Amino acid sequence: MTDTIIKIDLSKSAYDHDNVHNRWHPDIPMVAKVKPGDDFIVECFDWTGGQIKNDDDASDVRDVDLSQVHFLSGPIAVEGAQPGDLLEVDILDIGAFTEQQWGFNGFFSKKNGGGFLDEHFPEAQKSIWDFNGIYTSSRHVPGVEFAGILHPGLIGCLPSRDMLDKWNTREKELFDTDPDRTPTLACLPYAPTAHMGRMQGDDKAAAAAEGARTVPPREHGGNCDIKDLTRGAKIYFPVYVDEAGLSVGDLHFSQGDGEITFCGAIEMAGWIHMRVNLIKDGMAKYQVKNPIFKPSPLVPKYDDYLIFEGISVDENGKQHFLDTTVAYRQACLNAINYMELFGFSRAQAYAIIGCAPIQGHISGVVDVPNSCATLWLPTDIFKFDIKPNANGPTKFLDGSVDIPLAPDLD
Repeated sequence: MTDTIIKIDLSKSAYDHDNVHNRWHPDIPMVAKVKPGDDFIVECFDWTGGQIKNDDDASDVRDVDLSQVHFLSGPIAVEGAQPGDLLEVDILDIGAFTEQQWGFNGFFSKKNGGGFLDEHFPEAQKSIWDFNGIYTSSRHVPGVEFAGILHPGLIGCLPSRDMLDKWNTREKELFDTDPDRTPTLACLPYAPTAHMGRMQGDDKAAAAAEGARTVPPREHGGNCDIKDLTRGAKIYFPVYVDEAGLSVGDLHFSQGDGEITFCGAIEMAGWIHMRVNLIKDGMAKYQVKNPIFKPSPLVPKYDDYLIFEGISVDENGKQHFLDTTVAYRQACLNAINYMELFGFSRAQAYAIIGCAPIQGHISGVVDVPNSCATLWLPTDIFKFDIKPNANGPTKFLDGSVDIPLAPDLD
């Protein structure tokens, strides 16, 4: 039997667990120890620590405290790991807890984090997704069902002191260019809601004041939200501190490339089964600056796609120069406009491309002035034919069901 080295209790607050933390800092104490070659199971809260409920009220998404996130299980010490090594992590399996076979997707209001298309979806909304084995469907988004690609949205090793200082310096410099911007340009350290694991007293207070927020991906990995880090994948993480300090959380049942709604995956609490090994001096040997990964041989088999293009001309007609972000936004909007013709609301279509295993591709970055980005929408996830035909689109849905919208309190 594989040991579960980190256990959590969903009936208690994440802050009541000393094997969980929500900031990156080199001094956070290890909570478990493994050896190279060991495999083990780690239990994880959903990324909000249970702030979102299985109901039809999106007020919890509107009111979520984003200064708390993400709650990570760890850090885990790996015997013999030293700065400069590569930590090889095999993801062997992932699952939801038996007692919580559901997850959630949310659009955050522009005032509280926003999202990739927040100008089009400025208010908080959420959808609940039920799990049936490898498949998922939602009472809020009828007409679709698909196989999940379960993966950790956030996984990485502790930073060194030098790396932490580098992160905080460069992100503060960016923040200071427009400190009043909404959404913010960077999430700076914030001590009041920091959970520093087993740290105590003055050491905890000092670390909380400078601990890096878990929001962005960085050199160590972190919140990369790569849907292909599923069971069977292998990841090579740079090691920056003695014993590595591996932490993991933000488990997803499914996600489209880009996680475009911000809370753009189907977020869940659950467990992950991993195995670790070391490549000594691997960072220098392989010139590794950021993690490298090998995808899984196990992926949902979707062979038929509708592919939507976007170019570097925004929805207001403004020309941008080789801007791939603008191009992908346009591909997303083109897919939403298309699905709306079949009876989906715009919110439902937005949720679909956030949750379903869409593929995002950078298709061209050399033909000035327009980059070309593409969104690959699998047609088999729909319970009706969504492909173009000579008769034109048919509205298969009557609009009687939609994603709950939280009332604006202002």
